[in-house]
Amino acid sequence: MLVHAKPKKRYAVQMPMTSLIDIVFMLLIYFLLTTNFMVDEGIKIKLPQARAAAPQTEETITVYVDSQGQAFIGEERLALDRLFDRLKEKIGGRPDELVVVRADRTVILNQAVKVMDIAKAAGAGRLCLATEKEL
Repeated sequence: MLVHAKPKKRYAVQMPMTSLIDIVFMLLIYFLLTTNFMVDEGIKIKLPQARAAAPQTEETITVYVDSQGQAFIGEERLALDRLFDRLKEKIGGRPDELVVVRADRTVILNQAVKVMDIAKAAGAGRLCLATEKEL
């Protein structure tokens, strides 16, 4: 009778996963804490400052006016004649709709007033000029 030696099982090398998982979670926490969360991306404007600035909480239509006097709704740049049509479309016949004009502090006042006039002519019931709290 032939006797065969049983093959010995090799020990498998295993990498410890607990320390690897800890490192991954630490990196995740680090990136979550150090990431800048941007509220308004896109158009760079510096709002004028006011002592009695209050946060805006209700849904609004926001028109941005940059330092060159160009008007934007969202990311869309609009000429002043096209702005009227776009605002009329967004207001949609609601008489009490609030339109917020966020104009850069360096813009010529005449440009911000023109945008406000266009918003009023398009049917905005209420207008607001956005400011930031003075430091």
